[in-house]
Formats: sequence, structure tokens, C-alpha cells
Amino acid sequence: MLKFSVLTVALSMAITPDMASASVIGFLGNFDVINDTGKTAHGFEIDLEGLHSSDITDTFGGAGRGFPSGRGFDPLTSVERYGAPTISEYANGATFGTKVTYRGLFDGASWDFGTPSGTFITPGDNCWSGGGVGYGPGTPCDHFGVGTTHNATKTTYSWLVETATPGVLTNGVVNLPAPVWNVTPSPVPAAPPVVAAHIQAPAPENNVEFGDALWVKVFTTEFDAPVGLEELVGDNSKIKEVENHTEVEWALLQIDNKNPDVGILDNGGDAPVGVNAESVIRRYEFYNYIGAYDPETHEAKFIRDPVLGYGDSNPAPSDIGNYLGAQNAAVNLNIAVVPEPETYAMLLAGLGLLGFMTLRRKIA
Repeated sequence: MLKFSVLTVALSMAITPDMASASVIGFLGNFDVINDTGKTAHGFEIDLEGLHSSDITDTFGGAGRGFPSGRGFDPLTSVERYGAPTISEYANGATFGTKVTYRGLFDGASWDFGTPSGTFITPGDNCWSGGGVGYGPGTPCDHFGVGTTHNATKTTYSWLVETATPGVLTNGVVNLPAPVWNVTPSPVPAAPPVVAAHIQAPAPENNVEFGDALWVKVFTTEFDAPVGLEELVGDNSKIKEVENHTEVEWALLQIDNKNPDVGILDNGGDAPVGVNAESVIRRYEFYNYIGAYDPETHEAKFIRDPVLGYGDSNPAPSDIGNYLGAQNAAVNLNIAVVPEPETYAMLLAGLGLLGFMTLRRKIA
């Protein structure tokens, strides 16, 4: 009886949550994207540099997440026109990554599905069969998503448009920033971690100093349970809850080659999450900047009006263009229990006492 009681006390000490450290168990992202390439696209590609296929945990429209994985527009059989994506690894010297590819089927003469180019106003992540905006063959946007075990070193989104050769597709890059998460455990025992995220504006093109500008709005909230990829859609209660909590009303994002930090928006790094937080969701909404640019540097010359309050955090209506897309991004946290050193010592002492008593009983 004494043997049992010593073992019970020792093990109960070992699982006491004296110190907790946060680790990430998954990054998730779902988003609407509008085809503004000027051509009908026949697919979409998510290039995740620095990740292996084993790092992909979920895909929107893929099997195993409660989604129908068929092709087309029937909500009973499909969530988006291209169906489940393919997942393939690539390597180019020291660079490697994984591509998640949604693609139409070409029968030698025509494609089964395509996304027309155009403009579209959507209330958010609704360009899918359950989105409630009349998603169909004429809708110039689609909804895609992927879950990963950790951050990609670089994420590139591309519409796949047909070249001059029928059936052959090429990439048309989409300037939709991908959030990058950073989870920092607290140095204080049992304290929650700091969960930050940042997005970066598109890189400059054509050897100009500044890249293209875009407007962004950010919403966020925490939940006391993990979130799944299938929950990062517009009609889900969690996303509706997130939309009630504005983190950034408006911000202008634009990269400056001479000062790259200017084009990065950081959120959440000032304070730890709540003690019961098991997941954090951030929603990013992107809008085109249609104001003036400097003809030489390409710097955005947005309207500044102190009387009306217009500026880089409160745009004038004439500076806001079409809705480009939304990112619903989430991180699931795992609070791992780690005993204090004193607990380990007591555990070892308890097991040592158990061994001593067992040996003594054998000698007796």
C-alpha cells in the first residue's frame, strides 16, 4: 500500500502545471481573391517556399475537413469550381517548397472551368458555393485556403492563365499579402504567450523605389478552443465574431526599397494573449489604392486633409479602389505543461524512495 501511495504522489507532482510554454500546432489561412488579370484564369496556385508536402495539414476543398471535394458550383458536391487541389513539392538548388494547385481540366479543345476576369464587390470571404453571393460561372473570384504546421519563408499566389498555346497555363502573380505569425513564449512561468502577425506590401517592380500601394483593414479576436480551416469562411460564427473586433480601421501599405520596414504592418506584439486563448484569428481585407503616384519614385500621393481627417489611416473615398480580397488567418496554440526543476527533483526523490523501499522489502 505504501508503494502505491508514494508513486501516486510523485506522479501527481509531475503533472502539476507549474510552468507553461506555448507552442504552435497549426497555421491556417482562407481567402477570397478576385481575378483582375484581364484574362480568364483556369486555376490558382499557392507557392509555399520552405515547406514540404508533409507540412501541409489542410486545404480548402480538400478531403478530410468536412468539405465536399467535387468540381463545379453545387454546394452539395463542391465548395469551389476547381475541386480539391493537388499538392506537389519542388526543388531548385538550395530553394525548395510545395505548391498547392487548383486547376481546371483541359480535354484537348476546351477547359471544363475557368474564372472570368472582372471586378466584384463581396462582403468578404464569400466566393464559394456556400458564400451566399450567387457564386457561379460568371463570378470573377474564388475562395482558396491552406493550413500548415509552420510559416513558409515566402508565399506567392498566382492565377493560372492560358498562354498562346492551348492547354498550357502560366502564372499571373496576385499581390495579396500573406500573414506571417510569430508566437513568443513568456519568460514568466504559467503566463500566456505573445502572438503577433505581420503582413508585407508587394515588392516594387520595374526598378522603381516604391511598390504598388494597397489599403488594408484588420480584425482580430481570441478563442478558448482550436479553430479548423473549415471555420475560416464568412458564414461561420467565429468569423462573424472576428468582424466585430476592429484592430486596424485603415492602413496604407507600400514598400519603399530604401526603407523596407515602412511596408510592413505588425499586429499583436504589444501584449500577451488571454490566459484561456487556444487560438487567434485575424482577418485582413485588402482594397486597391487608386490615388495619385509620384511619376518618378512611384510613391503613393494619397489625399491629406486635416479638416476632413483624410490621410494614410483614414483614406479619402477617391483613393479607395476595388476590393481585392480577404485573408482569414489563424494560429492554434498548444500550451505544453513543463514541470519546474523542483518538481523533477521531487519526482526523482519519490521514485528513489520507491526503489529503496522495494529493495528493503526484498532484503527483508
